[in-house]
Amino acid sequence: MTKILLVEDDEGIVRFLKSGLEAEGFVVDVARDGEEALQLCQTLDYPLVVLDVMLPALDGIEVCRRLRRQMKQSLILMLTAKGGIQDKIEGLRSGADDYLTKPFAIDELLARLHALLRRSAYNEPASVIAVGDLVLDPATRRVRRGEREIELTAKEFALLSYLMTHAGTVLSRSRILSNVWEQNSETYTNIVDVYVRYLRRKIDQGEEKPLIRTVRGAGYVISA
Repeated sequence: MTKILLVEDDEGIVRFLKSGLEAEGFVVDVARDGEEALQLCQTLDYPLVVLDVMLPALDGIEVCRRLRRQMKQSLILMLTAKGGIQDKIEGLRSGADDYLTKPFAIDELLARLHALLRRSAYNEPASVIAVGDLVLDPATRRVRRGEREIELTAKEFALLSYLMTHAGTVLSRSRILSNVWEQNSETYTNIVDVYVRYLRRKIDQGEEKPLIRTVRGAGYVISA
């Protein structure tokens, strides 16, 4: 499964793009300003970054320049309402690999992303995810721990997939909420706790070694 960092501050566009990208099989993290995008790229290597130009804190041009100065090899596709030749030149000179103007069709965005992947060493086949003896197969949507098959609801599967894709990384409740539930209001973070409890009952209960841990004041992490 290829990970994408989507950097966009418009909630409507975030929902539209995240839905389309996930339907195509991508794993999507979301950053809503330039500073958050840089922070995420410091902790995780993203094969693809879909980067809006007009952002709070730092604009997309500056984010792209800083990523390239840090020798980040992510493939970067810029999204912007600015369609002038000079705007495109500035975007590409800042280090972007491709440039798409708004409005655009999701099919064109997907086609461009796949074309970028084909031209890069980042192209990787979809594969199962394993954390210790816990195995998740995105293609068949089957989960097992050791020899035990685990039945999950759609939302439990989405949450477990997100945790396992970021295994070893402490994920805050707000980050999980944003990426799994597409909400960013702190008033909803208790739903994350509820679903983590559901997963623990199904995955860790009765096992000698729990995999899902709470990091007090920080969030949750899954690791072996």
